[in-house]
Amino acid sequence: MFLQSTLAQALGDTAAQSQVAVQIAEETADKMNLLTMAMKGGWIMIVLLILSIICFYIFFNRIAVYRKAAIKDPHFLDRVNDYMKNGEIKSAQIFCQATASPLSRIVEKGVGLAGRDSKDVQMGMENAANVEIAKLEKGLSGLSTIASAAPMIGFLGTVIGMVRAFWEMANAGNNIDVSLLSGGIYEAMITTVGGLIVGIIALFAYNYLVSRVDSITNEMESFIQDFTVNLEK
Repeated sequence: MFLQSTLAQALGDTAAQSQVAVQIAEETADKMNLLTMAMKGGWIMIVLLILSIICFYIFFNRIAVYRKAAIKDPHFLDRVNDYMKNGEIKSAQIFCQATASPLSRIVEKGVGLAGRDSKDVQMGMENAANVEIAKLEKGLSGLSTIASAAPMIGFLGTVIGMVRAFWEMANAGNNIDVSLLSGGIYEAMITTVGGLIVGIIALFAYNYLVSRVDSITNEMESFIQDFTVNLEK
């Protein structure tokens, strides 16, 4: 009877300890969220936050620009060619200006060179296209820089956190406590994760925007070829 009573008491104590441990873990999980984790990363996380804001600003700004770059009228070039065939050069230029897009500005350049050799017209339109492409690519270099720099900045935070952890451990002497190391190591891990997240987002955003620019560039080349071919007819 005594053995059974002792065993039952031990099992009861173990169950109680397990319940307390589970309760503590649940409370810790409730308190731990993304904001709390980010704040543990130190000042490096502020730098990464600024980079992420710049990244999203560039991305959505370029998306808005690229949407305006598209010509919604599928018969735009046909209408320009009709003006050209009727000798209404001024009307064709006004029509291009009213459309107000990179593609229409390139065609407007070609309209202004009408009457010259087709090679001169094509060269003039290609020069105008290069100017428009440069405008479309504005900000992409910054996005590429963020994609490359963010993981490096996160790694810098990792190094700083580990240095702080070992510095505190060295100052503790023989009274080394896990809590002395946890802060620095925690900061090191959080900044690494933050840097990778920002870098990955910036990389995907950059590649997507580059693909959009390539698509618009191909459309520009198609417009230039079609316009010069129609001039030769």
